Amino acid sequence: MSDPSPAEPEPAARWQTLEKNQRRVVGVLVEKAKTTPENYPLTLNGLINGSNQKSNRYPQMQLEEERVEEALDQLRAMGAVALIEGDGRVDKHRHLLYDWLGVDKMELAVMAELLLRGAQTLGELRGRAARMEPIRDIGQLRPIVDSLRQKGLLILLTPSGRGCIVTHALYQEQELVKLRAEYGGAPVDEPIPVAAPSPQQEETVASDEAGLQFLRDEVASLRNEVGKLRSELQNLNQQLGV
Repeated sequence: MSDPSPAEPEPAARWQTLEKNQRRVVGVLVEKAKTTPENYPLTLNGLINGSNQKSNRYPQMQLEEERVEEALDQLRAMGAVALIEGDGRVDKHRHLLYDWLGVDKMELAVMAELLLRGAQTLGELRGRAARMEPIRDIGQLRPIVDSLRQKGLLILLTPSGRGCIVTHALYQEQELVKLRAEYGGAPVDEPIPVAAPSPQQEETVASDEAGLQFLRDEVASLRNEVGKLRSELQNLNQQLGV
């Protein structure tokens, strides 16, 4: 079954915050609907494998069948997921996030990547979301990000710009407080500029800006990775009782 398009007019969103297992499960449903539609809706085993796969996931998880079933039950109660009765062999599951989040196809691809990997730079987000929907460059990503911010679904963790770090807003409150602290503490409220420079301006600054922007993106990406490593180290110390 192919990934459906949202109905017109766009429905009111019904979303709410999710815990980590719920985010992983629903993110996998969106991802597989877009990247492997021939295998969608997903069986429980397909969802378990997708939740625990090593590529394009952060953090790495090892969810048991019981935890995935529990997340599915909770997501169905929220109206975010539906159970599709199988053809006598096995039940399958599909997401309802177009209506639940109130988003279009491009916006859902961006949200899915954020649900699967968490905080990331705009450059990283563009490259990863493009495997689901054709987002050709940062310029095309910016209005998508801005729209999601206006809907309250996406937040900035660092000041705006091409190398800024963003994430989704579906974290539970205590998780979001911890995440903001990792990236500087205070909320970032400034809007992402969406107006493109004029051709004359681009021609004047292109050569210098290209090199400078590359360095900015590299620094932002490294900061993002350091933040994730710091969080993993803290979790490991807690497990070890250090």
